[in-house]
Amino acid sequence: MKISGFTLVRNGIQFDYPFRESILSLLPLVDELIVNVGVSDDETLKAVQELQRSAPGGSKIQIFESHWPMNDPEKKKGGLILSEQTNLSLDRCTGDWCVYLQADEVFHESDLPGLRQALEEADAKPGVDGILFRYLHFYGSFDVVQETRSAYRREVRAIRRASRARSVGDAQSFRLPDGSKLGALLSKARVFHYGWVRTPEAMKEKTYFMDRLYHGDYSEKDGVPHTGTNYVYKKFWGLRPYRGDHPDVMKSRISSKGWKWDLQASPMTFHWKDIKKVILDGIERLTGYRLFEYRSYRLLGRVK
Repeated sequence: MKISGFTLVRNGIQFDYPFRESILSLLPLVDELIVNVGVSDDETLKAVQELQRSAPGGSKIQIFESHWPMNDPEKKKGGLILSEQTNLSLDRCTGDWCVYLQADEVFHESDLPGLRQALEEADAKPGVDGILFRYLHFYGSFDVVQETRSAYRREVRAIRRASRARSVGDAQSFRLPDGSKLGALLSKARVFHYGWVRTPEAMKEKTYFMDRLYHGDYSEKDGVPHTGTNYVYKKFWGLRPYRGDHPDVMKSRISSKGWKWDLQASPMTFHWKDIKKVILDGIERLTGYRLFEYRSYRLLGRVK
């Protein structure tokens, strides 16, 4: 069984993505790693090329550059560019299974043996075309996680290439060619998602850019992005202290963190609509079942 990895990144340095750590976390698992580097305004391409030259297993990395159609208004709706660029990377994979990480997602090295086992188990079951991963969403700081129904707890990040599955929408998940959901097994492997952990300045700059991808061109008002001030770290329902460990590849980044955000010292932001969330989260904690959960997959079981 051959395993391909695939990912994409554009302006990874400018927006402070942990793309190097993401790539390094994939390399031990895969036989090849396809990296789509969008033509950038920074040194992202050079950084990936340096990993290709010097990282352990770096020879597995295959790089290609792509131009993102930032001037096409139809592509800048709902993040469609992201799935199109993801599929460009997927199309270059040659493995039986293709494992996907976004540039702010990282595997823990202790999960890789179990993940390989999950792929082998799924490979022996013709009806299984995807593997689900459990998510840890970090917010504001590396010692805070978001555990609430507002944050997706699982997503497909490995697909059987023979299924011809495609990335859809804003590259959150995958669908079969006829638009149906993939049948997937739930693995014990975790994805450490660091999309909301970076300097406040980089978070704001990233917000401006993502607004362009989802809403097209717009005029900012009073220096505030189109979607408002959600780039400002706030204490809200569902945030919890995190006392576990992080992937080894992240430790240098964490030790050099250059900003401070204290969950306990921050004022609580609460709205009446959060009451429903509190109730449903309470039911989930008591029963282990998430009511009214949207699933972009068909859950067929769990990896043994």
